[in-house]
Amino acid sequence: IDFKGVNMVINYDLPTSAVEYIHRIGRTGRAGHRGKAVTFFTEDDKPLLRSIANVIQRAGCPVPDYIKHLPKLQSKQKKKFIKKPLKRESIRTTPECFLKKAKRKMKNTKENIKEKKKVKEDKSVGKLQAVAES
Repeated sequence: IDFKGVNMVINYDLPTSAVEYIHRIGRTGRAGHRGKAVTFFTEDDKPLLRSIANVIQRAGCPVPDYIKHLPKLQSKQKKKFIKKPLKRESIRTTPECFLKKAKRKMKNTKENIKEKKKVKEDKSVGKLQAVAES
């Protein structure tokens, strides 16, 4: 899929390989256009950083020295990370206050529906009683 006009990609999780990184950031800067990529990583991602940093450096972008000096990942470790990526807690992009507000709104909506059903049932019962009395 080619998305036109993408000028920035944000990776919330570090890709497991340099090839995957290139694929992800390839959504920006198509057809000679410039683009940016931001990638977040944790301490657990350190083994994967060096190969990605090499790709970034070969592209002519600056890479911090501490990343360049991280130990190389052995091929067995690489295969392990590719087969079974790190498990992470889910990342929410919606602020907690909006989630709470939506939950309250949903609760109120459900309560309103219950009340309407009850009123409708009461009216039906009232009509039946009126018919029965006649």
